[in-house]
Amino acid sequence: MLDGCDDDDVIVEEIPVYLSKNLQENLYLFQYPTKTQISNFDNAAVVNCCVKPVNQEVKVDFALNTESQFYDRFKGEAFALASDGKGQLKGERPTYKRGIMDKQAFTSSRSLDNVDKYVVGILSDKELHLTPLANILQLRPSFSHFDKEDKRIKAEQKALNDEDDEEELQQVTVKFAKSGVGNKKTKTKEKLGYANYVKRSNEESWCETYWHPRISPTAELERQKLFATNQQINLALGLDSHKYVRKLLPDDGKDLGIDAVLPPKVISKSRLKSMPLVDQLKVILKDVRMMSFEDINAILQECSDSKIPNEKVLRALPQMGVLIHGNWVPQSDIIYPADTISNSNGVSSDLMIRARDYVLYRFSRVKYVYRRQVISATQLPPDEAAEVLHSVARLNSEKKWELLLAPNKEFEQRYPELVQRQEMVWRATEQTYNEMDCEKSPKRSRKRSIRESKSQSSQSSQGEVS
Repeated sequence: MLDGCDDDDVIVEEIPVYLSKNLQENLYLFQYPTKTQISNFDNAAVVNCCVKPVNQEVKVDFALNTESQFYDRFKGEAFALASDGKGQLKGERPTYKRGIMDKQAFTSSRSLDNVDKYVVGILSDKELHLTPLANILQLRPSFSHFDKEDKRIKAEQKALNDEDDEEELQQVTVKFAKSGVGNKKTKTKEKLGYANYVKRSNEESWCETYWHPRISPTAELERQKLFATNQQINLALGLDSHKYVRKLLPDDGKDLGIDAVLPPKVISKSRLKSMPLVDQLKVILKDVRMMSFEDINAILQECSDSKIPNEKVLRALPQMGVLIHGNWVPQSDIIYPADTISNSNGVSSDLMIRARDYVLYRFSRVKYVYRRQVISATQLPPDEAAEVLHSVARLNSEKKWELLLAPNKEFEQRYPELVQRQEMVWRATEQTYNEMDCEKSPKRSRKRSIRESKSQSSQSSQGEVS
Protein backbone atom coordinates (compact mmCIF):
# COMPACT_ATOMS: atom_id res chain seq x y z
CA MET A 1 0.00 0.00 0.00
CA LEU A 2 1.30 3.45 -0.87
CA ASP A 3 2.42 5.85 1.85
CA GLY A 4 -0.24 8.24 3.05
CA CYS A 5 -3.09 5.85 2.21
CA ASP A 6 -5.61 4.69 4.76
CA ASP A 7 -5.37 1.26 6.37
CA ASP A 8 -8.91 0.53 5.16
CA ASP A 9 -9.43 -1.29 1.88
CA VAL A 10 -10.18 0.92 -1.10
CA ILE A 11 -13.77 0.69 -2.34
CA VAL A 12 -13.54 -0.26 -5.99
CA GLU A 13 -17.26 -0.35 -6.79
CA GLU A 14 -20.58 -0.37 -4.97
CA ILE A 15 -23.24 -2.83 -6.13
CA PRO A 16 -26.82 -2.64 -4.81
CA VAL A 17 -28.21 -5.91 -3.46
CA TYR A 18 -31.93 -6.74 -3.74
CA LEU A 19 -33.99 -9.57 -2.27
CA SER A 20 -36.55 -11.16 -4.58
CA LYS A 21 -39.44 -13.07 -3.01
CA ASN A 22 -41.24 -14.19 -6.16
CA LEU A 23 -39.89 -17.77 -6.02
CA GLN A 24 -38.75 -18.10 -2.42
CA GLU A 25 -41.19 -20.99 -1.71
CA ASN A 26 -40.86 -22.72 -5.08
CA LEU A 27 -37.18 -22.43 -6.02
CA TYR A 28 -35.30 -25.75 -5.90
CA LEU A 29 -31.67 -26.36 -6.76
CA PHE A 30 -30.99 -29.68 -8.54
CA GLN A 31 -27.61 -31.36 -8.19
CA TYR A 32 -26.46 -34.37 -10.24
CA PRO A 33 -23.57 -36.02 -8.33
CA THR A 34 -23.23 -38.93 -10.80
CA LYS A 35 -23.02 -36.80 -13.95
CA THR A 36 -19.71 -36.52 -15.76
CA GLN A 37 -18.57 -34.50 -18.74
CA ILE A 38 -18.98 -37.54 -20.99
CA SER A 39 -21.97 -39.29 -19.42
CA ASN A 40 -24.71 -36.72 -18.90
CA PHE A 41 -28.28 -35.95 -19.95
CA ASP A 42 -27.86 -32.27 -20.80
CA ASN A 43 -29.17 -32.76 -24.35
CA ALA A 44 -31.62 -35.57 -23.55
CA ALA A 45 -35.36 -35.03 -23.68
CA VAL A 46 -37.49 -35.41 -20.55
CA VAL A 47 -40.34 -37.84 -21.16
CA ASN A 48 -41.92 -37.60 -17.72
CA CYS A 49 -41.60 -35.57 -14.51
CA CYS A 50 -43.34 -36.12 -11.16
CA VAL A 51 -43.18 -34.42 -7.77
CA LYS A 52 -44.33 -35.01 -4.21
CA PRO A 53 -44.99 -31.48 -2.92
CA VAL A 54 -45.37 -32.36 0.78
CA ASN A 55 -42.22 -34.48 1.09
CA GLN A 56 -40.38 -32.37 -1.52
CA GLU A 57 -39.35 -35.22 -3.81
CA VAL A 58 -38.78 -35.18 -7.56
CA LYS A 59 -38.58 -37.92 -10.18
CA VAL A 60 -37.41 -37.17 -13.73
CA ASP A 61 -37.30 -39.65 -16.65
CA PHE A 62 -34.69 -38.84 -19.30
CA ALA A 63 -35.10 -40.40 -22.74
CA LEU A 64 -32.43 -42.84 -23.96
CA ASN A 65 -31.28 -42.91 -27.55
CA THR A 66 -32.25 -46.46 -28.53
CA GLU A 67 -30.96 -45.91 -32.09
CA SER A 68 -27.41 -45.22 -30.93
CA GLN A 69 -24.68 -47.64 -31.93
CA PHE A 70 -23.69 -47.88 -28.27
CA TYR A 71 -27.17 -48.99 -27.17
CA ASP A 72 -27.65 -52.73 -26.54
CA ARG A 73 -31.16 -53.39 -27.81
CA PHE A 74 -31.20 -57.00 -26.57
CA LYS A 75 -30.44 -55.89 -23.02
CA GLY A 76 -33.01 -53.11 -23.24
CA GLU A 77 -35.75 -55.56 -24.21
CA ALA A 78 -34.62 -57.98 -21.49
CA PHE A 79 -34.82 -55.27 -18.81
CA ALA A 80 -38.30 -54.26 -19.97
CA LEU A 81 -39.53 -57.86 -19.96
CA ALA A 82 -38.04 -58.56 -16.53
CA SER A 83 -39.63 -55.42 -15.09
CA ASP A 84 -43.14 -55.61 -16.59
CA GLY A 85 -43.49 -59.33 -17.28
CA LYS A 86 -45.33 -60.82 -20.21
CA GLY A 87 -48.71 -59.44 -19.20
CA GLN A 88 -49.82 -56.45 -17.15
CA LEU A 89 -52.27 -56.68 -14.33
CA LYS A 90 -55.47 -54.69 -14.55
CA GLY A 91 -54.93 -51.08 -13.53
CA GLU A 92 -51.10 -51.41 -13.49
CA ARG A 93 -49.08 -49.08 -15.67
CA PRO A 94 -46.11 -50.57 -17.54
CA THR A 95 -42.69 -49.20 -16.80
CA TYR A 96 -41.70 -49.24 -20.48
CA LYS A 97 -44.64 -48.85 -22.86
CA ARG A 98 -42.66 -49.75 -26.01
CA GLY A 99 -41.35 -53.02 -24.56
CA ILE A 100 -37.80 -51.69 -24.42
CA MET A 101 -35.83 -49.70 -21.85
CA ASP A 102 -36.06 -46.30 -23.53
CA LYS A 103 -35.66 -44.02 -20.48
CA GLN A 104 -33.54 -43.56 -17.37
CA ALA A 105 -35.23 -42.44 -14.16
CA PHE A 106 -33.60 -40.04 -11.68
CA THR A 107 -35.02 -39.69 -8.14
CA SER A 108 -34.14 -37.03 -5.62
CA SER A 109 -32.83 -37.04 -2.06
CA ARG A 110 -32.32 -34.08 0.23
CA SER A 111 -28.82 -32.69 0.24
CA LEU A 112 -29.10 -30.64 3.46
CA ASP A 113 -31.48 -30.57 6.41
CA ASN A 114 -31.50 -26.77 6.59
CA VAL A 115 -31.13 -24.54 3.53
CA ASP A 116 -32.16 -21.26 5.15
CA LYS A 117 -28.70 -19.77 4.68
CA TYR A 118 -28.47 -20.53 0.94
CA VAL A 119 -29.68 -18.24 -1.84
CA VAL A 120 -29.42 -18.03 -5.61
CA GLY A 121 -28.00 -14.82 -6.98
CA ILE A 122 -28.15 -13.30 -10.42
CA LEU A 123 -26.00 -10.31 -11.44
CA SER A 124 -27.40 -8.03 -14.09
CA ASP A 125 -26.82 -4.36 -14.92
CA LYS A 126 -24.50 -4.03 -11.91
CA GLU A 127 -27.28 -5.17 -9.57
CA LEU A 128 -27.27 -8.35 -7.49
CA HIS A 129 -30.67 -10.01 -7.01
CA LEU A 130 -30.92 -12.79 -4.40
CA THR A 131 -33.70 -15.38 -4.03
CA PRO A 132 -33.93 -17.78 -1.05
CA LEU A 133 -33.99 -21.50 -1.84
CA ALA A 134 -36.86 -23.78 -0.85
CA ASN A 135 -34.62 -26.85 -0.91
CA ILE A 136 -31.54 -28.44 -2.47
CA LEU A 137 -32.13 -31.86 -4.05
CA GLN A 138 -29.63 -34.36 -5.39
CA LEU A 139 -30.87 -36.45 -8.33
CA ARG A 140 -29.35 -39.90 -8.75
CA PRO A 141 -30.19 -42.75 -11.15
CA SER A 142 -33.06 -44.92 -9.95
CA PHE A 143 -33.12 -48.64 -10.75
CA SER A 144 -36.71 -49.20 -9.76
CA HIS A 145 -37.19 -51.68 -12.62
CA PHE A 146 -35.03 -54.15 -10.69
CA ASP A 147 -37.13 -53.62 -7.56
CA LYS A 148 -40.29 -54.15 -9.61
CA GLU A 149 -38.86 -57.38 -11.01
CA ASP A 150 -37.99 -58.70 -7.53
CA LYS A 151 -41.42 -57.75 -6.23
CA ARG A 152 -43.15 -59.52 -9.11
CA ILE A 153 -41.06 -62.69 -8.67
CA LYS A 154 -41.71 -62.79 -4.94
CA ALA A 155 -45.44 -62.34 -5.53
CA GLU A 156 -45.48 -65.23 -8.01
CA GLN A 157 -43.55 -67.50 -5.63
CA LYS A 158 -45.83 -66.61 -2.75
CA ALA A 159 -48.88 -67.38 -4.86
CA LEU A 160 -47.47 -70.81 -5.73
CA ASN A 161 -46.52 -71.61 -2.13
CA ASP A 162 -49.83 -70.46 -0.67
CA GLU A 163 -51.98 -72.09 -3.33
CA ASP A 164 -52.90 -75.05 -1.12
CA ASP A 165 -52.63 -73.32 2.23
CA GLU A 166 -55.69 -72.28 4.14
CA GLU A 167 -55.91 -69.30 6.38
CA GLU A 168 -55.74 -70.02 10.09
CA LEU A 169 -57.54 -68.11 12.78
CA GLN A 170 -55.11 -66.32 15.06
CA GLN A 171 -55.75 -64.64 18.35
CA VAL A 172 -55.15 -60.90 18.22
CA THR A 173 -54.21 -58.90 21.29
CA VAL A 174 -55.16 -55.24 21.18
CA LYS A 175 -52.89 -52.80 23.00
CA PHE A 176 -53.60 -49.13 23.61
CA ALA A 177 -50.79 -46.59 23.87
CA LYS A 178 -50.65 -44.63 27.10
CA SER A 179 -50.81 -40.87 26.87
CA GLY A 180 -48.10 -38.98 28.64
CA VAL A 181 -44.51 -37.82 28.48
CA GLY A 182 -43.18 -41.22 27.42
CA ASN A 183 -45.62 -41.42 24.54
CA LYS A 184 -44.58 -37.94 23.35
CA LYS A 185 -40.93 -39.01 23.35
CA THR A 186 -41.80 -42.10 21.33
CA LYS A 187 -43.69 -40.03 18.77
CA THR A 188 -40.73 -37.65 18.51
CA LYS A 189 -38.39 -40.56 17.78
CA GLU A 190 -40.77 -41.90 15.16
CA LYS A 191 -40.89 -38.54 13.43
CA LEU A 192 -37.10 -38.43 13.26
CA GLY A 193 -36.72 -42.05 12.18
CA TYR A 194 -35.97 -43.15 8.63
CA ALA A 195 -38.83 -45.67 8.69
CA ASN A 196 -41.34 -42.90 9.32
CA TYR A 197 -39.84 -40.85 6.49
CA VAL A 198 -40.25 -43.81 4.10
CA LYS A 199 -43.82 -44.33 5.33
CA ARG A 200 -44.76 -40.69 4.72
CA SER A 201 -43.15 -40.83 1.28
CA ASN A 202 -45.06 -43.98 0.32
CA GLU A 203 -48.35 -42.51 1.50
CA GLU A 204 -48.04 -39.46 -0.78
CA SER A 205 -48.83 -40.02 -4.45
CA TRP A 206 -46.72 -38.73 -7.32
CA CYS A 207 -48.13 -35.68 -9.11
CA GLU A 208 -47.30 -35.43 -12.81
CA THR A 209 -45.95 -32.06 -13.92
CA TYR A 210 -44.73 -30.37 -17.09
CA TRP A 211 -41.01 -30.08 -17.83
CA HIS A 212 -40.10 -26.98 -19.80
CA PRO A 213 -36.70 -26.95 -21.56
CA ARG A 214 -34.11 -24.42 -20.50
CA ILE A 215 -34.47 -22.29 -23.64
CA SER A 216 -38.29 -22.35 -23.76
CA PRO A 217 -40.35 -19.12 -23.36
CA THR A 218 -41.96 -20.46 -20.16
CA ALA A 219 -38.58 -21.11 -18.59
CA GLU A 220 -37.46 -17.59 -19.52
CA LEU A 221 -40.56 -16.09 -17.87
CA GLU A 222 -39.86 -18.02 -14.68
CA ARG A 223 -36.22 -16.95 -14.79
CA GLN A 224 -37.34 -13.31 -14.85
CA LYS A 225 -38.93 -13.85 -11.43
CA LEU A 226 -35.42 -14.05 -9.98
CA PHE A 227 -35.25 -10.29 -10.36
CA ALA A 228 -36.83 -8.09 -7.70
CA THR A 229 -39.78 -6.14 -9.07
CA ASN A 230 -40.49 -2.47 -8.48
CA GLN A 231 -43.60 -3.29 -6.47
CA GLN A 232 -41.51 -4.98 -3.79
CA ILE A 233 -39.81 -3.04 -1.06
CA ASN A 234 -36.16 -3.28 -2.09
CA LEU A 235 -33.71 -1.29 -0.07
CA ALA A 236 -30.13 -1.18 -1.24
CA LEU A 237 -27.41 -1.12 1.38
CA GLY A 238 -27.02 2.57 2.13
CA LEU A 239 -25.04 2.47 5.38
CA ASP A 240 -21.49 3.64 5.72
CA SER A 241 -18.79 1.17 6.79
CA HIS A 242 -18.86 2.03 10.53
CA LYS A 243 -22.66 1.72 10.83
CA TYR A 244 -22.59 -1.51 8.84
CA VAL A 245 -20.05 -3.07 11.23
CA ARG A 246 -22.10 -1.98 14.24
CA LYS A 247 -25.17 -3.62 12.71
CA LEU A 248 -23.30 -6.87 12.24
CA LEU A 249 -21.50 -6.77 15.61
CA PRO A 250 -23.58 -4.77 18.10
CA ASP A 251 -21.50 -3.41 20.94
CA ASP A 252 -23.43 -4.52 24.04
CA GLY A 253 -20.43 -4.38 26.35
CA LYS A 254 -20.23 -8.18 26.74
CA ASP A 255 -17.48 -10.37 25.38
CA LEU A 256 -19.09 -13.74 24.71
CA GLY A 257 -15.81 -15.39 23.78
CA ILE A 258 -15.05 -18.04 21.15
CA ASP A 259 -17.72 -20.47 22.43
CA ALA A 260 -20.48 -18.13 21.28
CA VAL A 261 -19.54 -18.54 17.59
CA LEU A 262 -18.56 -22.21 17.61
CA PRO A 263 -21.04 -24.94 16.55
CA PRO A 264 -22.85 -26.72 19.42
CA LYS A 265 -20.75 -29.91 19.19
CA VAL A 266 -17.39 -28.12 19.02
CA ILE A 267 -15.72 -27.34 22.35
CA SER A 268 -12.90 -24.82 22.65
CA LYS A 269 -9.76 -25.41 24.69
CA SER A 270 -10.76 -22.77 27.18
CA ARG A 271 -14.05 -24.52 27.85
CA LEU A 272 -12.33 -27.91 27.97
CA LYS A 273 -9.94 -26.52 30.55
CA SER A 274 -12.81 -25.60 32.87
CA MET A 275 -14.27 -29.14 32.84
CA PRO A 276 -13.53 -31.90 35.37
CA LEU A 277 -10.94 -34.46 34.33
CA VAL A 278 -13.51 -37.17 33.61
CA ASP A 279 -15.49 -34.88 31.30
CA GLN A 280 -12.30 -33.82 29.51
CA LEU A 281 -11.48 -37.46 28.81
CA LYS A 282 -15.02 -38.04 27.55
CA VAL A 283 -14.76 -35.18 25.04
CA ILE A 284 -11.27 -36.17 23.86
CA LEU A 285 -12.08 -39.86 23.34
CA LYS A 286 -15.38 -39.16 21.58
CA ASP A 287 -13.78 -36.73 19.11
CA VAL A 288 -10.68 -38.76 18.26
CA ARG A 289 -12.28 -42.28 18.47
CA MET A 290 -8.97 -44.04 19.35
CA MET A 291 -5.87 -42.67 21.07
CA SER A 292 -2.76 -43.77 22.85
CA PHE A 293 -2.18 -42.77 26.47
CA GLU A 294 0.70 -40.52 25.44
CA ASP A 295 -1.48 -38.48 23.07
CA ILE A 296 -4.26 -38.19 25.65
CA ASN A 297 -1.80 -37.02 28.28
CA ALA A 298 -0.29 -34.47 25.87
CA ILE A 299 -3.71 -32.88 25.21
CA LEU A 300 -4.51 -32.75 28.92
CA GLN A 301 -1.20 -31.09 29.75
CA GLU A 302 -1.78 -28.51 27.01
CA CYS A 303 -5.24 -27.62 28.36
CA SER A 304 -4.19 -27.50 32.02
CA ASP A 305 -2.25 -24.89 33.97
CA SER A 306 -0.50 -27.50 36.12
CA LYS A 307 0.82 -30.92 35.21
CA ILE A 308 -1.67 -33.71 35.89
CA PRO A 309 -0.10 -36.86 37.40
CA ASN A 310 -0.23 -39.97 35.22
CA GLU A 311 -1.75 -41.97 38.08
CA LYS A 312 -4.72 -39.61 38.27
CA VAL A 313 -5.34 -39.86 34.54
CA LEU A 314 -5.07 -43.66 34.60
CA ARG A 315 -7.62 -43.85 37.42
CA ALA A 316 -10.11 -41.74 35.46
CA LEU A 317 -9.61 -43.30 32.02
CA PRO A 318 -11.48 -46.62 32.68
CA GLN A 319 -14.58 -44.60 33.64
CA MET A 320 -14.89 -43.23 30.10
CA GLY A 321 -12.75 -45.48 27.92
CA VAL A 322 -12.06 -49.09 26.99
CA LEU A 323 -8.51 -50.41 26.75
CA ILE A 324 -7.93 -52.48 23.64
CA HIS A 325 -4.43 -53.61 22.63
CA GLY A 326 -2.76 -50.79 24.57
CA ASN A 327 -4.91 -47.96 23.12
CA TRP A 328 -8.04 -46.27 24.42
CA VAL A 329 -11.45 -45.96 22.75
CA PRO A 330 -14.61 -44.31 24.16
CA GLN A 331 -17.24 -46.47 25.81
CA SER A 332 -20.22 -47.33 23.62
CA ASP A 333 -22.77 -45.42 25.70
CA ILE A 334 -20.75 -42.23 25.04
CA ILE A 335 -20.97 -42.72 21.27
CA TYR A 336 -24.65 -43.67 21.43
CA PRO A 337 -26.38 -41.82 24.31
CA ALA A 338 -29.62 -43.15 25.77
CA ASP A 339 -32.93 -42.42 24.02
CA THR A 340 -31.26 -41.74 20.66
CA ILE A 341 -31.61 -43.49 17.31
CA SER A 342 -29.29 -44.00 14.36
CA ASN A 343 -29.43 -41.66 11.37
CA SER A 344 -29.90 -44.25 8.63
CA ASN A 345 -32.64 -46.63 9.78
CA GLY A 346 -33.63 -45.40 13.23
CA VAL A 347 -32.03 -48.21 15.26
CA SER A 348 -32.27 -47.65 19.02
CA SER A 349 -29.19 -46.77 21.07
CA ASP A 350 -29.44 -50.01 23.08
CA LEU A 351 -28.93 -52.13 19.96
CA MET A 352 -26.11 -49.89 18.71
CA ILE A 353 -24.33 -50.14 22.08
CA ARG A 354 -24.72 -53.92 22.10
CA ALA A 355 -23.33 -54.17 18.57
CA ARG A 356 -20.33 -51.91 19.28
CA ASP A 357 -19.46 -53.82 22.46
CA TYR A 358 -19.51 -57.00 20.38
CA VAL A 359 -17.14 -55.42 17.83
CA LEU A 360 -14.76 -54.32 20.60
CA TYR A 361 -14.75 -57.83 22.02
CA ARG A 362 -14.02 -59.37 18.63
CA PHE A 363 -11.08 -56.99 18.08
CA SER A 364 -9.71 -57.95 21.50
CA ARG A 365 -9.49 -61.54 20.25
CA VAL A 366 -8.71 -61.27 16.52
CA LYS A 367 -6.86 -58.85 14.28
CA TYR A 368 -9.47 -58.50 11.53
CA VAL A 369 -13.28 -58.34 11.51
CA TYR A 370 -15.69 -58.70 8.60
CA ARG A 371 -18.85 -56.67 8.19
CA ARG A 372 -20.89 -59.74 7.20
CA GLN A 373 -19.94 -61.30 10.52
CA VAL A 374 -21.08 -58.19 12.43
CA ILE A 375 -24.39 -58.06 10.53
CA SER A 376 -25.05 -61.75 11.19
CA ALA A 377 -24.23 -61.56 14.91
CA THR A 378 -25.91 -58.25 15.73
CA GLN A 379 -28.80 -58.32 13.18
CA LEU A 380 -28.10 -54.68 12.32
CA PRO A 381 -28.80 -53.14 8.90
CA PRO A 382 -25.66 -52.78 6.73
CA ASP A 383 -25.45 -48.99 7.21
CA GLU A 384 -25.53 -49.26 11.01
CA ALA A 385 -22.99 -52.10 10.98
CA ALA A 386 -20.62 -49.94 8.92
CA GLU A 387 -21.17 -47.01 11.29
CA VAL A 388 -20.23 -49.15 14.30
CA LEU A 389 -17.09 -50.43 12.57
CA HIS A 390 -16.04 -46.91 11.54
CA SER A 391 -16.09 -45.85 15.22
CA VAL A 392 -13.04 -48.03 16.01
CA ALA A 393 -11.71 -49.47 12.75
CA ARG A 394 -10.91 -48.81 9.11
CA LEU A 395 -11.15 -50.88 5.92
CA ASN A 396 -7.74 -51.92 4.59
CA SER A 397 -6.73 -52.78 1.03
CA GLU A 398 -7.69 -56.44 1.57
CA LYS A 399 -11.30 -55.48 2.40
CA LYS A 400 -10.77 -56.38 6.06
CA TRP A 401 -11.62 -54.15 9.02
CA GLU A 402 -8.68 -53.46 11.33
CA LEU A 403 -8.23 -51.15 14.33
CA LEU A 404 -7.37 -47.50 13.71
CA LEU A 405 -4.08 -47.79 15.61
CA ALA A 406 -1.48 -50.53 15.82
CA PRO A 407 -1.18 -52.38 19.17
CA ASN A 408 0.76 -50.46 21.84
CA LYS A 409 2.85 -53.20 23.44
CA GLU A 410 4.89 -50.70 25.47
CA PHE A 411 1.82 -49.47 27.37
CA GLU A 412 0.63 -53.03 28.04
CA GLN A 413 4.02 -53.95 29.48
CA ARG A 414 4.17 -50.80 31.61
CA TYR A 415 0.64 -51.17 33.08
CA PRO A 416 -0.18 -54.91 33.20
CA GLU A 417 -2.81 -54.38 35.94
CA LEU A 418 -4.98 -52.31 33.56
CA VAL A 419 -4.67 -54.99 30.90
CA GLN A 420 -5.64 -57.68 33.40
CA ARG A 421 -8.63 -55.68 34.62
CA GLN A 422 -9.93 -55.20 31.07
CA GLU A 423 -9.40 -58.91 30.36
CA MET A 424 -11.60 -59.77 33.32
CA VAL A 425 -14.35 -57.62 31.80
CA TRP A 426 -14.04 -59.45 28.48
CA ARG A 427 -14.20 -62.85 30.16
CA ALA A 428 -17.30 -61.87 32.14
CA THR A 429 -19.18 -61.14 28.89
CA GLU A 430 -17.48 -63.72 26.68
CA GLN A 431 -20.37 -66.18 26.80
CA THR A 432 -22.85 -63.56 25.63
CA TYR A 433 -20.77 -62.63 22.59
CA ASN A 434 -20.11 -66.28 21.70
CA GLU A 435 -23.86 -66.91 21.77
CA MET A 436 -24.34 -64.00 19.37
CA ASP A 437 -21.95 -65.72 16.94
CA CYS A 438 -23.84 -69.00 17.23
CA GLU A 439 -27.35 -67.58 16.85
CA LYS A 440 -29.00 -68.27 13.51
CA SER A 441 -32.26 -67.03 12.19
CA PRO A 442 -34.88 -69.82 12.15
CA LYS A 443 -35.76 -71.15 8.73
CA ARG A 444 -39.35 -70.95 7.59
CA SER A 445 -40.91 -74.35 6.97
CA ARG A 446 -43.78 -74.70 4.55
CA LYS A 447 -47.01 -75.41 6.37
CA ARG A 448 -48.63 -78.64 5.46
CA SER A 449 -52.11 -78.02 4.09
CA ILE A 450 -55.23 -79.76 5.37
CA ARG A 451 -56.05 -80.90 1.83
CA GLU A 452 -52.74 -82.76 1.51
CA SER A 453 -53.16 -84.47 4.88
CA LYS A 454 -56.69 -85.64 3.95
CA SER A 455 -55.56 -86.99 0.57
CA GLN A 456 -52.67 -88.90 2.16
CA SER A 457 -54.91 -90.41 4.83
CA SER A 458 -57.46 -91.53 2.19
CA GLN A 459 -54.71 -93.16 0.15
CA SER A 460 -53.42 -95.03 3.15
CA SER A 461 -56.94 -96.27 4.05
CA GLN A 462 -57.48 -97.53 0.48
CA GLY A 463 -54.19 -99.38 0.62
CA GLU A 464 -55.25 -101.19 3.79
CA VAL A 465 -58.63 -102.23 2.31
CA SER A 466 -57.03 -103.61 -0.82
